[in-house]
Amino acid sequence: MTTITIAKGDGIGPEIMDATLTILKAAGASLQYDEITIGEKVYLAGNKAGIADDAWQTIIKNKVFLKAPITTPQGGGYKSLNVSTRKFLGLYANIRPCKSLHPFVFTKHPTMDVVIIRENEEDLYAGIEHQQTDEVVQCLKLISRPGCEKIIRYAFEYAQQQGRKKVSCFTKDNIMKQTDGLFHQVFNEVAVEYPHIIKEHLIVDIGAAKLAATPEEFDVVVMPNLYGDILSDVAAQISGSVGMAGSANIGNTCAMFEAIHGSAPDIAMQNKANPSGLLQAAVMMLHHVGQYEVATTIQHAWLTTIEKGIHTVDIYKEGVSKQCVTTAAFAEAVIAHLHQTPTVLPAVSVHQPLPIQLPIYERKQAMKKQLEGVDLFVHWSGNDASMLASKIAAIISQTQQLVMITNRGIKVWPNGFSETFCTDHWRCRIQPVAGANMLMVDIISLLQKALVAGIDIIKTENLYSFDGKQAFSLGQGQ
Repeated sequence: MTTITIAKGDGIGPEIMDATLTILKAAGASLQYDEITIGEKVYLAGNKAGIADDAWQTIIKNKVFLKAPITTPQGGGYKSLNVSTRKFLGLYANIRPCKSLHPFVFTKHPTMDVVIIRENEEDLYAGIEHQQTDEVVQCLKLISRPGCEKIIRYAFEYAQQQGRKKVSCFTKDNIMKQTDGLFHQVFNEVAVEYPHIIKEHLIVDIGAAKLAATPEEFDVVVMPNLYGDILSDVAAQISGSVGMAGSANIGNTCAMFEAIHGSAPDIAMQNKANPSGLLQAAVMMLHHVGQYEVATTIQHAWLTTIEKGIHTVDIYKEGVSKQCVTTAAFAEAVIAHLHQTPTVLPAVSVHQPLPIQLPIYERKQAMKKQLEGVDLFVHWSGNDASMLASKIAAIISQTQQLVMITNRGIKVWPNGFSETFCTDHWRCRIQPVAGANMLMVDIISLLQKALVAGIDIIKTENLYSFDGKQAFSLGQGQ
């Protein structure tokens, strides 16, 4: 008997969770439940985390969490509990299978069978944002080597475990050469260890276009957090419906399983929601806890129910569907088909793979780190970059030089264009002249001089090389 934590969530959450638990019980799943309350009720009771401390302890104790959708109140101050749960529990890998149920659920891609594996802990989802000037806000994109290695290795291990042939990687490293560049670099490094698996890399825009147009070309796709979030929903929708897709969030010690759709408060308490997404998550959970036969029994019953045209309203289609049923009636139909096998949709075998166990990350030998300059970010409401250049030139020493000024990433000095629109947020790059060095004390001196001169420095970014390799983005013409 395995004890898991459950949360019925908000909106349609209680209805689809009840339907799922009814099916699990009827199928003979060896489970018992510790239920916790999370989401909107907790938020509105004054807890802006959306979860109480004792609920966290229950999740950590049981290690396995089956969660229905929750609602995060709109407005400032409320952190996404979904994101927090993944990060607090170290659930670095999000796995979303997207498989066509043609011809019973409409799709333009009848042979689609793709698994999206999304990095879950970092990227822009670090959620580190600041307003820096009247006109400009920023969000920090954080990509780490350990984060890249874990998710990319997991993708190859998953492909190997599941007998899949290819792993594709999507990034935008033609633009974000440091962050997405690291993800691509690590992908190439890890791929060498799996020579029997085909590997490919695509820029995310053309990758997304191909995924939407010809998903049958893909098998396993691994991506950083933001791209993975967006494209896993795209993949689920074009395979048939976001409302039918489940996901697993896997960490070294804990795991969370959930439907990928939201809480849909507009149809809550109407007994019309499709429980398939949460049921598919529960099937993944059963595999995770080693109850493979029960998982297969439920999957076959679900496929048979879909085959027989017993559909909830979201996928009901005249001429294909036979019955439009409620949430509860759909669960009853799945139970009625337990121990039956689909005849048109592919059956699944009782698969008992070895669990995926990644090696403990070993920090690489420290590189030689050299300070190469500094970017001073300035809040300035003027429009003529040459005027700002004169102000900066007045505070730098003879061993330093102002290399360039950019505005929103485009160079505006020297040799800027009058056509370039500028905001009040300017980046001034200062580096040592040939033969000179820059020290941290030089940056402190620059800040002190800027303060006296009335130059509003809102942020600095140190420019480094690592083992002699430039490790910062260059400007146009540099």
